[in-house]
Amino acid sequence: MSTASPAGSREPLSTASPAGPREPLGTASPRYGPAPLRGRLRVPSDKSLSHRVVLFAAMSEGVSRISGLLDSLDVRSSLDAVAALGATVEMQRDTTGPGDSTTGRGDPTTGPGDSTTGCSDPTTGPGDSTTGLCGTIRGFGPDGPRQRHPGTASPFFTLDCGNSGTTSRLLLGLLAGYDLTALLTGDASLSRRPMNRVTLPLLTMGARFEASHDTRTVCTTENFDSLPLVVYGSSSLKAIEYRSPVASAQVKSAVLLAGLHATGTTSVLEPSKSRDHTELLLPAFGVDVQVDGLRVSIRGGQRPTAPRDVLILPGDPSSAAFFLVGAALVPQSDVTICDMLLNPTRTGFLAVMQRMGADVCVEPRTAASLGAELVGDVTVRYRPVLKATRVAAAEVPSLIDELPILALLATGAEGTTVFESVGELRVKESDRLAAIEEGLRILGCEAYSEGDTLFVTGRGTAKAPGGTAAAHTTLLRTYGDHRLAMTWTMANHVLGRDHPLDDPACRAVSYPDFLDDLKTLLA
Repeated sequence: MSTASPAGSREPLSTASPAGPREPLGTASPRYGPAPLRGRLRVPSDKSLSHRVVLFAAMSEGVSRISGLLDSLDVRSSLDAVAALGATVEMQRDTTGPGDSTTGRGDPTTGPGDSTTGCSDPTTGPGDSTTGLCGTIRGFGPDGPRQRHPGTASPFFTLDCGNSGTTSRLLLGLLAGYDLTALLTGDASLSRRPMNRVTLPLLTMGARFEASHDTRTVCTTENFDSLPLVVYGSSSLKAIEYRSPVASAQVKSAVLLAGLHATGTTSVLEPSKSRDHTELLLPAFGVDVQVDGLRVSIRGGQRPTAPRDVLILPGDPSSAAFFLVGAALVPQSDVTICDMLLNPTRTGFLAVMQRMGADVCVEPRTAASLGAELVGDVTVRYRPVLKATRVAAAEVPSLIDELPILALLATGAEGTTVFESVGELRVKESDRLAAIEEGLRILGCEAYSEGDTLFVTGRGTAKAPGGTAAAHTTLLRTYGDHRLAMTWTMANHVLGRDHPLDDPACRAVSYPDFLDDLKTLLA
């Protein structure tokens, strides 16, 4: 079986934005307001699940068959990394259409299903014609990562994680349990993101880290916190019980992956529940994971194996949130997102929308499409009155990635919406908290923060922002952050603005076809 480099053997991602900096969306004239968003749409597959499927398949014995893998810059970073580690990656774009109405995807070994079927209801017409990537990954199995041209007793790998925090942090945990040395690098944004939340527990387990392969400065203290980073793995890790100071799925996953190679049982106890994709997905690879409230445990010495069934990935709720919020803000809108992941740790934004008065209808399916994950269709119809709400600290982990677009929703509500304990936004791809304040003020909305709390005051309709809008020529800065780029694109539409974005192409990090799908709903 030939090994295909994810970036080299397939068509490159389309990251270019349409001609001109303002990306016209066919918005109606100001006299009539923004054009409504209407229709059914299948958004790209879930990014968090896509990363995990790639990494878990790579460390498993056998061949994993995958359908609907998200094709984005972040996920390609994970694909490139596992290929460099010795997994055999054979993936290609599947543009022939989704599969049958039960799975929504085709079988990567037999070809796609009925291309006339759109969302889960085949009577409603076609959906998105691109289903992402499909193909296979042959894992390196219990022998661990291996170089293409072996010749050293302790192999050295250089892995570029791009902009992907999930790739880098989960790789640290995955690599910690093997006798190898690996240098992890990333782009300027990723190199500013904190890594000691992962390296500190891994150090306790027996892994070693250093700032660069040349300086040999071994990481032993908390002030070592960023890429580039060298990991020295060990096949003799010891199990730990780790009380994480933050609810972080990436930290939890990294420690659990290292725990697979540790002697004894490794446990992670969180202050509140973070995303549980790792716990739900590892059993599909034959790994037993124990969950007891906020404690998750894994027994060392287990050997992951490729699943017998095709791994079919559902739509990403974080990507869907932009269109669902847009539908809640623009009169006459009616949008259905089909085959969307309904994991409760990822759909906190829907509960907030309902609490604010949005018309949200969730239709779960009885059969899961990926391990124990739940999938279904979500519809949002415009309702004229939205009310402000308070988003409590305990809710934040379930909607952290949707906070920028929820802040836009708050501009259309009566009263002041309060987002508590959102300091984690400061260490995302950008300082999202400061960027949200800056962008909303340019758009003429009232937003400010006090400590780690964000306040957004609306005026009951997105057409009447509370402050004084800047001139249309004022640049909305994305800071290279894909979620900010999509938020400001949607904000321009629902608020009837036309601000240029400094880097619209960064949407390709998670959603290369975002603008095309938005135009489809506006047609």
